[in-house]
Amino acid sequence: MVSKTTEDLSHLFASGHSACAGCGQSLSVRLVLRAAGRNIITTNSTGCLEVFSSNYPRSAWQVPWIHSLFENSASIASGVEAALRATGRIDQIRVIGQGGDGGTADIGFGALSGMWERGHDILFICYDNENYANTGVQRSGLTPYGSSTTTTPAGKVSWGNPRPKKNLPEIALAHGLPYVATTSVGYPFDLDKKVKKALSIRGPKYIQIYANCPLGWRHDTAFTIAISKLVVETGLYPLLEWENGQLISARKIGKKKPVDEYLRLQGRFSHLFGPGGDKEIAKIQAIADANIAKYGLMSKSATEVEPPDETVEAAPASVTAPPSSPTKPAVRTFTIGELATYNGRNGQPAYVAYKGKVYDVTSSSLWEDGEHQLEHKAGRDLTEDMNNAPHSEETLDRVVVVGVLAG
Repeated sequence: MVSKTTEDLSHLFASGHSACAGCGQSLSVRLVLRAAGRNIITTNSTGCLEVFSSNYPRSAWQVPWIHSLFENSASIASGVEAALRATGRIDQIRVIGQGGDGGTADIGFGALSGMWERGHDILFICYDNENYANTGVQRSGLTPYGSSTTTTPAGKVSWGNPRPKKNLPEIALAHGLPYVATTSVGYPFDLDKKVKKALSIRGPKYIQIYANCPLGWRHDTAFTIAISKLVVETGLYPLLEWENGQLISARKIGKKKPVDEYLRLQGRFSHLFGPGGDKEIAKIQAIADANIAKYGLMSKSATEVEPPDETVEAAPASVTAPPSSPTKPAVRTFTIGELATYNGRNGQPAYVAYKGKVYDVTSSSLWEDGEHQLEHKAGRDLTEDMNNAPHSEETLDRVVVVGVLAG
């Protein structure tokens, strides 16, 4: 049984490790363990995560953790799963295999393919930082087109990596996995939901997490979350979910961002903004546009804001559709009870009150699923919370006022 308690799970990946500032991988691992709970055993291939989390004699891991070689995290995980099955504990403990893009898509792919083919009840997670960060920022199979790495350096005769990013999620689908998903550290609620869902399903599962590497990508450490959102908003990294081979959800894009807005923030693409680089940027834009068309990522009202429900799930025809969301009212007076119904859950809009005014935060990416920073919930009067917040009330200036709160 996977623990459903969240109170004591925030530090299953403890602080004090030696990850770089702004490391998307360390943030991802913390979110993964928080979602998974204590009743897990993890394996970890050689790579950045292993190095910065286990400097002898210390360890950041507060769950059972096994370091494997670069190529065999999936093999070790398979052995752990077989042992749990043989001892009758497979229903109490889940197994999570882990690797970076090299340990998953390249060096470790043979073992991973074997694990999938044999049908082991394991969730394998790839922390996709798009390069061999631990050994000098070399190109991997998941390095995107046009990226300058130490083995595909940009220069007079090269625009960087000439090969497209390997579509590992669809390779996983070809193995007949019951669950495959992509997510990004910039969307913690999406990540949390998919990890929990994967662990509730029997058989081999695969989740690929977009996890920034500020050192290898040469971006300001303060831009980690912004970049991990932009890659989704451009269409370069769709957030997708498949069950039994069927695409069941795709996070919609409200206002599509041009790829150059994403590329400019990273030194690995800086060469594209010199003479002649516009043609290469156009090729990357074409990749994003192809993803948008292939997976139907554009919202029907794709204009200036993200849609209230960015993720649209396809339900079987035999399932009755849920009731439609309430129509957003004109400015009106809300009681506390009425406000509570606008909590951002199950398709409802997300409203919050502050100093007597009621604001619609539905379209804000900071309020996914009606929650902000894992603390504040929509449908409530947040006056006291805002008064103690690190930001000022001016952050609400761009939010639509839909009513007032009854005194």
